[in-house]
Amino acid sequence: MDKEYPELSDEAKNILKELMALDFTILELSLYLDTHPMDQRALIQHNRYVRMRYPLVRKLKELYGPLTHFTQADYPWAWLNQPWPWRIEF
Repeated sequence: MDKEYPELSDEAKNILKELMALDFTILELSLYLDTHPMDQRALIQHNRYVRMRYPLVRKLKELYGPLTHFTQADYPWAWLNQPWPWRIEF
């Protein structure tokens, strides 16, 4: 039986989209840096995108709840009360 989840706000959806783009960019730069460790420009870009990610994660947690299991959670445990990522319509 499908559980009904609250709809995400447009603000939460926009933050989630921006986080997905940042995560993709950070991962690609990390993979590049694995083979080009001396590329200082790429490292600077990587670190800049990582710094851009922090406030978005904090804001999304305020609106939506924890993004991953590696986030300090609030009581009561509410991980399952949020819509699963594949149920979010953009």
